[in-house]
Amino acid sequence: MSALTIRHLDPALKTKLRMTAAAHGRSMEEEVRTILRQALMQPSPTNGLGSRLHARFAALGGIDLPEPDRTEPARAAGFDVGTTT
Repeated sequence: MSALTIRHLDPALKTKLRMTAAAHGRSMEEEVRTILRQALMQPSPTNGLGSRLHARFAALGGIDLPEPDRTEPARAAGFDVGTTT
């Protein structure tokens, strides 16, 4: 087994970890192992964010927005300081 040292842990976070571990009847080390295991062993999503958002809200339906008329040709973005166009 490997060892992991965590430096500069916020004292409030350490206190909360200690309290959570005690509530679960575990040592702080075992609590950290459990938290890491739960967080990292979940399967990674196979879809991108846009696909997941669509799947979540698809049942709500949607609307079709009209495409705006393009009366001017596309122009390059200006990145000069102070440019307002």
